[in-house]
Amino acid sequence: LDQTFLYHNFTHTERVLRSTREIIDNSKVSKSDAEILELTALFHDTGYTKTHEGHEEESVKIATAFLKDNDVDDKTIEAINKCIMATKFKDSPNSDLGKIIRDADASHFGKKYFNEASEFLRKELELQGIANYSPTEWLNENIKVLSKKHQFYTDYALKNWQPRKDKNLSKLIKTKRKLKQKLKTEELKAK
Repeated sequence: LDQTFLYHNFTHTERVLRSTREIIDNSKVSKSDAEILELTALFHDTGYTKTHEGHEEESVKIATAFLKDNDVDDKTIEAINKCIMATKFKDSPNSDLGKIIRDADASHFGKKYFNEASEFLRKELELQGIANYSPTEWLNENIKVLSKKHQFYTDYALKNWQPRKDKNLSKLIKTKRKLKQKLKTEELKAK
């Protein structure tokens, strides 16, 4: 994996797997569904090795090839592929397993390491020439994502991660308010 993947890398995959297991351990999930979810967590971003845009579709191809080579049955492969596609941020998951993996993939919004993960994503987008956000633009983007674009779907995430997500959003809004105040003070000094 290219060194510019500061966010979508092995650490992210480990965190998603850990968050997936956290939901599984605290929900009614069968052994076979747990296996599907864990394999999805491991494969969900492998498509980044091929492309950024449409990486989920590439992840499906990579997962399918690997799982077929390892004699995994077609029904399981299809379930894993549906879960991989449920990680598309702009779509809403339409199954219980999709909701679990989607929450696990976005669990950093409701974790203490949110700021670190967010900054790694900002820098990754910049290094790969995808987007270049100033710190203020990134602050505004994060506020928009946390307040308007993202939601948790599972009862576990709503109960356990939503409060921390709210706290993370509150800190972002407070930072924005302080920044505005600082700019206002500087403008007054300049007059």
